[in-house]
Amino acid sequence: MKKFIVLTLLMLIIGTIGALDTESYQFIDHLLRLSGAAGPELFEDGVIFTISSKYRRVGIAFAHEGFSKIHWFRKLLSNRNEPPPPPPGNKEVPDIYQDSGILFYAQELPQNLRELEYRLIIDGLWTTDPLNSLRREDEKSGQLRSVILLPEQKKSAVPGEDPPGSFRFTYRAPPGETITVAGSFNGWDPFMYELQETIPGNYSLVLPLPPGTYHYVFYHRGEQFQDPGNYNRVYTRDGKPASEIVVRGITGK
Repeated sequence: MKKFIVLTLLMLIIGTIGALDTESYQFIDHLLRLSGAAGPELFEDGVIFTISSKYRRVGIAFAHEGFSKIHWFRKLLSNRNEPPPPPPGNKEVPDIYQDSGILFYAQELPQNLRELEYRLIIDGLWTTDPLNSLRREDEKSGQLRSVILLPEQKKSAVPGEDPPGSFRFTYRAPPGETITVAGSFNGWDPFMYELQETIPGNYSLVLPLPPGTYHYVFYHRGEQFQDPGNYNRVYTRDGKPASEIVVRGITGK
């Protein structure tokens, strides 16, 4: 319950940033573990930028957008004492939540780019990223830009691409965890199907399923989560959020 309170507060602060799934447990849990500002960090299908919150206002602009748009950093708040939640309907952050010392911005990895060029605007002044030593001078303007070298992007698994009559459930979490899946295919039993850790931090399970539409959720550390890799999201009859898949038969019908 205490963990849920912290995650709920963070979601009020974070909101939605691009198409990167900032509502996933993995993303929020990762933010909670940050000990301080550091250089750009590749995380799942995005990059997390951090800087000290001693600055009043920090923004970032990218070369692939023509530096025409400024994306503003947000303050990351921490709650070490885990006090009671704010009153219902009150979205203002209580004083008991402390400044973590970090401003952050999360950017989805652009398609077909091998590097990311950007500049920061810190308290009204354009500059390079002080926490990123990789920089390049633009030949035309002479401006210095910060650079991030991106890994070769692999296509993500798309629900329904596994052998007909089956579905592969996947989940990312810290190594050594217990991840289970429950849904309309097993009476929502949270203990019946456990994902296997194929490589550290990556869990998967292939289930044979008759053709049809199914709703499901993952269970991790006693809490229920939608599939962060599946954007087909619904609400069940009892009003709970879930993910949706369609399993096709051998003939594709």
